[in-house]
Amino acid sequence: MTRKMLIVAAALAIAMGAPAVAQSGPVAAAMSAGTVGEQADGYLGVAGSVGADVRSEVESINIKRRAAYTQLASQRGVTVQDVAAATACQTLSRLKTGQVYRIGAGAWQTKGAGAISLPSYCATAG
Repeated sequence: MTRKMLIVAAALAIAMGAPAVAQSGPVAAAMSAGTVGEQADGYLGVAGSVGADVRSEVESINIKRRAAYTQLASQRGVTVQDVAAATACQTLSRLKTGQVYRIGAGAWQTKGAGAISLPSYCATAG
């Protein structure tokens, strides 16, 4: 299977019910404030100065996400990274105006009113 086919398979797995991981009030507030954001690797990242409680919660959410990605990858016969990437495509496409995000190792960006430029592999997963 090619990488594109794996991404498509992972995207289908996501569409079929990837478990969502809820954010706490402090993490949701940090996301609204632009100090925590979504990344193209399928995980949350710290984009600014946050307290230890928020940093700890981000790490906890990412651990839960990795567990969910691992389970889906096992069920669908794809890699954890492919499930995470497919999830990122979905998550990044649903960002609200003002939320921050990061593609690859690039700088943090703030979503404006229009669509964001997603990684090239997202085009095959949509």
